[in-house]
Amino acid sequence: MKLGFFTMPLHPRDRDYGATLREDRAAILLAEELGFVEAYVGEHVTDICETITSCLVFIASLADATSRIRLGSATVNLPNTHPAAVASQVAMVDTMLAGRFLFGISQGGLLSDAEMFGNLGNDRVAMFVEAIDHIIALWTEPPPYKREGKYWTLGTERTLIREIGQGVMVKPFQKPHPPILVTVTAPFSTGIIAAAARGWDPISANFLQPNWVASHWPMYRQGCESGGRKAEAANWRVAKSIFVADDEATAKRYAKSTEGPYGYYFDNLFRKISTSGRAELFKHDRAMPDAAVTLNYILDTLVIAGTVDSVVEQILAFRETTGAFGTLLYAGHDWAEPALASRSMELMATRVMPAVNRAIGESD
Repeated sequence: MKLGFFTMPLHPRDRDYGATLREDRAAILLAEELGFVEAYVGEHVTDICETITSCLVFIASLADATSRIRLGSATVNLPNTHPAAVASQVAMVDTMLAGRFLFGISQGGLLSDAEMFGNLGNDRVAMFVEAIDHIIALWTEPPPYKREGKYWTLGTERTLIREIGQGVMVKPFQKPHPPILVTVTAPFSTGIIAAAARGWDPISANFLQPNWVASHWPMYRQGCESGGRKAEAANWRVAKSIFVADDEATAKRYAKSTEGPYGYYFDNLFRKISTSGRAELFKHDRAMPDAAVTLNYILDTLVIAGTVDSVVEQILAFRETTGAFGTLLYAGHDWAEPALASRSMELMATRVMPAVNRAIGESD
């Protein structure tokens, strides 16, 4: 099992904006130093707690500061941006990273973003599909471009001057394009089937109960089979909120308390998701009454925290429920106490993952 990093991120609203950007950047630089194989960055425009407004701009800022770690968008919210803008920006970032880019995409889940961009009442799944079809075409088809859809019309037919490059799109470094991934946030997601059939791979969200994460594998396998490829567990990424400390008391205080940074994260996230009518994502049983989904319940069931040995046991138990997957994405949270946050990442990379992989090797 490989180790990666995934951050939305989400910070207390009274924190200095510049400080949170520097902190999020430091987390990814530390991930590279510790040997994490990849790191994903989310984006939202209308949220002062989720402070990265463009994952592509943020990733570009890391191009020269990193050399090995692969960097991914998680996600570019396609209905909110013109497909030609996304195609050109991704091509540039992929080239800046010399092919270390992973293209994570979605329809976007933040309702205030949808309202701001005028697509709150639209079928954003349909917009998402149309947008990615346009983007791939711009990367793979020759100019002049002529594409008409329900939501966007694209083309350079009237203005193409091929010999001087006018009207011609730049292409990504990776051919025909960077690997495409989709973040999966629903149990038994049928979207995985369509995505896998197109050759895309899933990232299971860190706020899903383990039994719902387990539901993603059969859907992924079905999609791969319909697309004529073999489903490989190595291509499945699963995000998880994890905190590792040198003692259990510190782990409990920092990651299991409703007053800590993990408590802040899940309180904020639950309020957003439940407002959009998806509170069941946090339930291990859909029959649970909504009143039973307390913050303490969420922290108890969704956060892995403890000493090295305890976290190893919890990850192995989580994997027993979900089945094998290829990359565990350590979810980034606010560094309320930077020394503890960085120590957790260090212990995760240097002690937890080697022990997990030894145990997996022995059991296999």
